[in-house]
Amino acid sequence: MGIGGMVFSTIAIAAGAIMYWAVTVQGNGFRINTVGVILMVVGAVGFVASAVVYGISRRPVGSRQHTFDREAVDSQGRSTQVHEEVR
Repeated sequence: MGIGGMVFSTIAIAAGAIMYWAVTVQGNGFRINTVGVILMVVGAVGFVASAVVYGISRRPVGSRQHTFDREAVDSQGRSTQVHEEVR
């Protein structure tokens, strides 16, 4: 998914729109218009799903600054707190 999925979905939407609005041939028991609507709906759903996946995968995971807080206790019961910043 991602950019390739969005391109494929756009092509499916365009093909469905052509089948729905531009094709006037009618067959017995088979409607090109219905196939066009199905392609447009499937293309729209695929486009939204691909856009969501692309948006999530391009988001930065976190900031570059990390902080660590630790507390250490020695054998005599004294505690020490450590705050460390990593850039």
